[in-house]
Amino acid sequence: MVALRSAGVMGRLGSMLPPRLRGLGAETRVLASDTTADSAPVRPRRTLSGFVLHAPQMLRALVRTDEIWLSVLAAFIGVIAGFCVTGMTLSTQWVHRILFHLGPHERLSGQAEVEPLRAVFGPTLGGLAVGLLAIAVLKWWPRRAVDPIEANALYGGRMSLNDSLVVVAQTMLSNSVGASVGLEAGYTQIGAALASRLGRMFRVRRNDLRLLVGCGAAGAIAAAFNAPLTGAFYAFELVIGTYSLATLAPVVVAAISAVSVVRLLIPDEYVLDVRVPTGIEPSAYAPILAMGIICALGGILIMRGVTLTESLFNRSRVPLWLRPAIGGLVVGVLALMSPQVLSSGHAALQVSLDAPYSLSHIAVLILLKAVASAVSLGSGFRGGLFFASLFLGALLGKLFAAALAALTVVPAIPTVVCALVGMSALAVAVVGGPLTMAFLALEATGSLPLTVAVVAAAVISALTVRRTFGYSFATWRFHLRGEAIRSAVDIGWVRTLTVGRMMRREIRTVRGDTTLAAFRRDIALGATTRVVVLDAEGHYAGIVHVPEAHAADTRAKTLMDLLHNEDDVLLPQMTIKDAVQMFETAEADALVVVDGPETRRVIGILTEQYALRRYSEELDRRRRDISGE
Repeated sequence: MVALRSAGVMGRLGSMLPPRLRGLGAETRVLASDTTADSAPVRPRRTLSGFVLHAPQMLRALVRTDEIWLSVLAAFIGVIAGFCVTGMTLSTQWVHRILFHLGPHERLSGQAEVEPLRAVFGPTLGGLAVGLLAIAVLKWWPRRAVDPIEANALYGGRMSLNDSLVVVAQTMLSNSVGASVGLEAGYTQIGAALASRLGRMFRVRRNDLRLLVGCGAAGAIAAAFNAPLTGAFYAFELVIGTYSLATLAPVVVAAISAVSVVRLLIPDEYVLDVRVPTGIEPSAYAPILAMGIICALGGILIMRGVTLTESLFNRSRVPLWLRPAIGGLVVGVLALMSPQVLSSGHAALQVSLDAPYSLSHIAVLILLKAVASAVSLGSGFRGGLFFASLFLGALLGKLFAAALAALTVVPAIPTVVCALVGMSALAVAVVGGPLTMAFLALEATGSLPLTVAVVAAAVISALTVRRTFGYSFATWRFHLRGEAIRSAVDIGWVRTLTVGRMMRREIRTVRGDTTLAAFRRDIALGATTRVVVLDAEGHYAGIVHVPEAHAADTRAKTLMDLLHNEDDVLLPQMTIKDAVQMFETAEADALVVVDGPETRRVIGILTEQYALRRYSEELDRRRRDISGE
């Protein structure tokens, strides 16, 4: 057997690799009968099958070692996200046209009225279908799907594509039948899940996988709103958890690619047609900041309302499969008063910005939409509050402008300015991401003065929610499940850095009935710091400090008289955070690791110094990853 170097296509691909990786996968072998000791090597033929076999390995090497090729993969992810958003949007609109008898270019939430029977029975029967689907999922696919924020915070970007497809199906069905939920949660779920699958296919590193999940979410949101900067900063603020120069290129490339696909397939689908003034008076900023606080409180009420509704359904005796039908019936009844409560509200947002609603009409519409959203999510429909928060914020802004004009003698702020500022401020309270909403306003209007006002209100809204509530809607749901997640910043490494991984298995043990004299004879002072003591059955009894044993008086007959930390033990599954807390509670510099609280068989020992050093090393490593070093 001799080693041969392939030529042609593989040679050209190899030249594209970094120097240290050139030649990777290029060595092949042929039978000894193909050559002789004196003859020249026989070059393998350039076949398509050979290229197919080597290309995945070469591409993996390129993506793993060169950020340009990682950006190329991110662009591909953005294209896929654009196609997914387009397909989901057109599919739900097609169902809307069938169920609610709409015209080719009409949107459900933009209708002045809907046939009463369709308005009531559409969400009700659709809710029954959602409930039956939920029962089938619990029986045949009982796993809980992980969303992009949770995946990046706890699992290093690992998401299940099959679980995500189930979520997408439930979200599309919920929106299609008229429930007051948005598709944005489904958009980001499928975009991020596909990105996670591709990243694992290319075997990228943990940080790169988290980045690709952010690229998928960025492409989905960018395509949903025809706004690449909005999608990019949605990924930075909510899915990746931080911004750095190292993450800028892939995320922006993914967002632009997704928007390009949507503009090519449905060019006029997400255009918000508004006219804003060329400037905003400095005196208007005080009311704008006040509106930011009001929108923050309104967002907290909406999130609490969803939780309260879900709690009421859980305490009721209504079967799980029947709850969405009841929620759909409530939404259908509300739709008889205003069809704008149906679906996510894309068309309703445009109508609300243009229509000269009275003060009372705006207040009633806010109440109807808030109740419809809370009942939809609380009863079991699947979806999100992203667009509902935009719609409700715009209405709340118009209500604020009307009330300000009626109660004050100062020049009123233009209604459209209040509507757009309220839209962004309430969305920040519910969804999070002040810069995300600021760029949404900028890309929707092209007005820099308005964007400055939006930034001011968004910052006040975010600060108010942070100080009074502490969660966005996504992290609030995590909190209700018992997960301590406040953002997408990677904390999964804390869970993987367990006591079992850090402990030292080589430990010295002695029997507890060993006399003090025998111990002093067998273990010299300075030979070791501490010794683990076992009882007669081989279970952990405590720790003896060697200097103390040599300095003890004659009243101590056996080691059992000198034990420390008898009840303070570590378990191998404990995280480093739990271990450090245990060290502080026990006031010990070393603790024994046992296999279980009942058996108490010693399997290792861990010192506080080593645990803190490993924790510091991991923190420094994460800091360098975040800063792009």
